Amino acid sequence: MIRRWPTALGVNLLLGVPGVVPIWLLWFLAANWSHPEPTENDGMALWLVIILPIVGLYTLLWWTANRALARRTSLAARTYWLLSAMGTFSPTVTLVLIHP
Repeated sequence: MIRRWPTALGVNLLLGVPGVVPIWLLWFLAANWSHPEPTENDGMALWLVIILPIVGLYTLLWWTANRALARRTSLAARTYWLLSAMGTFSPTVTLVLIHP
């Protein structure tokens, strides 16, 4: 049984590095859905075909890894999922903060 939180945080930090791509794609979709680019003639359907499989596969990978890890840790459920979300979003937040 995993007793401490560094393992859960480390796994989610590692999952957050490739997670930058699906998070950015979701941000891109949300930004263009509300204010579409005037030169975008293809519409949003093409983007949905690209974004949904990528985000779906990443979500499935993240959920599977965290469900297996959550069963083995002694952290409370709320604490574990908050820690895993923070670990996953940390690489994206870091890139946003260091970008000029």
